Amino acid sequence: MAKVDRRILKTQEAIKKAVIELMSEKNFDDITIQDLSDRANVSRGTIYLHYLDKFDLLDKLIEEHINVLREMCKSASELDFIEATLMWTEYFERNYSFFSMMLASKGAPYFRGRFLDLLIEELTSEVEVTKGKNEKLHEDLLVRFVASAYVGVVEWWFTNEKPVPHHVLAEQLGTLLDRNV
Repeated sequence: MAKVDRRILKTQEAIKKAVIELMSEKNFDDITIQDLSDRANVSRGTIYLHYLDKFDLLDKLIEEHINVLREMCKSASELDFIEATLMWTEYFERNYSFFSMMLASKGAPYFRGRFLDLLIEELTSEVEVTKGKNEKLHEDLLVRFVASAYVGVVEWWFTNEKPVPHHVLAEQLGTLLDRNV
């Protein structure tokens, strides 16, 4: 893979940070390229060098985080649910501004759908409905139930501004996954 110039990375990070900050202040639909340009301290043309428009910027930012979470799932495949969830909650903690905007307030509903789809995709390979506690349950229904509950708890955590530490969230979610999957 080609090495990307540090100046380009720095500019892209400034633009991403700007959109997250602006989303905490106003509705995404009301954010203009000029707002982004002013906040990131770059020209409008520079934004257009990297992104087609603000929707492309948001889509790429969302996909970047979804891809990181997907890679974490791959690297955590041998871990139990608590250890794997701890990796996610640490990532949520490090990227609190982004996730709180996407899940708790004026965020993009698109992100919630992408997050739910990722969980459904990952949990599908984990459920067992031919024996044990989930015997005779419909696999799609079980996966949708558990994934929706997971998203709901994570939303609750962000909406309530982290009422429990991230490691407690991981332990509780991991235990619930273990009981239900």
